[in-house]
Amino acid sequence: MKKEAMFYEERSDGKVKCNLCNHRCVVKIGEAGLCGVRENNDGKLYTLVYNAVSSRNVDPVEKKPLYHYHPGSRVFSLGSVGCNFQCLNCQNYTIARAKPSEVYLEDMTAEKSVSIAKKNMCEGIAYTYNEPTVWYEFNYESAKKAKELGLFTVYVTNGYMTSKALKKISPYLDAANVDIKSFNGEDFYKEVSSAKFKPVLETCKEMKKQDIHLEITYLVIPGYNDTESQFKKLGDWVVDEVGDETPIHLSRFYPAHKMMDVEPTSIKKLERAHEILTDKGVKYVYLGNVRGHEYEDTLCPTCGEVLIKRDGYSVEIKGLDLYNKCENCGEDINIIR
Repeated sequence: MKKEAMFYEERSDGKVKCNLCNHRCVVKIGEAGLCGVRENNDGKLYTLVYNAVSSRNVDPVEKKPLYHYHPGSRVFSLGSVGCNFQCLNCQNYTIARAKPSEVYLEDMTAEKSVSIAKKNMCEGIAYTYNEPTVWYEFNYESAKKAKELGLFTVYVTNGYMTSKALKKISPYLDAANVDIKSFNGEDFYKEVSSAKFKPVLETCKEMKKQDIHLEITYLVIPGYNDTESQFKKLGDWVVDEVGDETPIHLSRFYPAHKMMDVEPTSIKKLERAHEILTDKGVKYVYLGNVRGHEYEDTLCPTCGEVLIKRDGYSVEIKGLDLYNKCENCGEDINIIR
């Protein structure tokens, strides 16, 4: 499952510099980068997970979560192993922090991934479960094949890829959900995720420039990233930099991995965050991991009409016309169908 990696520089001392993500690891011979799946073999960088699938499933696109991109459609979801973050609250740490030798990996070609998606009547393919950036060589080829056969493509990502890597895949990438993990500057990213803050924001802006449909997830963790000032900063940044029509998913935290001692997020806290973001001018704010809440629905930002009714992953389009306008008031709605 090895293949020579993309986006690296050879050095005279035998080390290589990986330019796939913003860690830009300098890797010694015989060692791997921070992600654990890109290794220096005799002065050349190789991916250890090319064609290597740890997890796959047919999902509703809402599970990614994407609420404004082909609502009600099915996607073939694929993941491998490895991650360029080391989040203390990781829910998929059994694959994100695993070495390729520690997990059963199915051999899958790009052609096979598209074939399976078609056979399961999926409209798209999503690269998810672990960070897709560290699995770039496979999903780049898979995404190209998917576009050739009329499927849409989705990244569920922490947004830490370099601009060069993003620009190369952007012609074959239709939509993305990016985790913005905090808005208190560098502290949270350094302490909780072993990464930096600003590159994630730059990725979001670059995705908008490349015409990739963007939605944002913000996992609200009690005591870590749940202050009102952070919600206000998030709202201001979204409106100013990526557009007030960009959907935000406020996701409820549940104890996981090395944060088992942190309580689940209160519904009241999520509702307050929703209020703040809405007051800041963000048109579409949703609550995640809270089934049955009224803030799962898509409402017209002008008249308040229910446009898409949701119950978990069940979707009913009610108030949109064929041109994605509100049938009640005519407001243009940022939804792709």
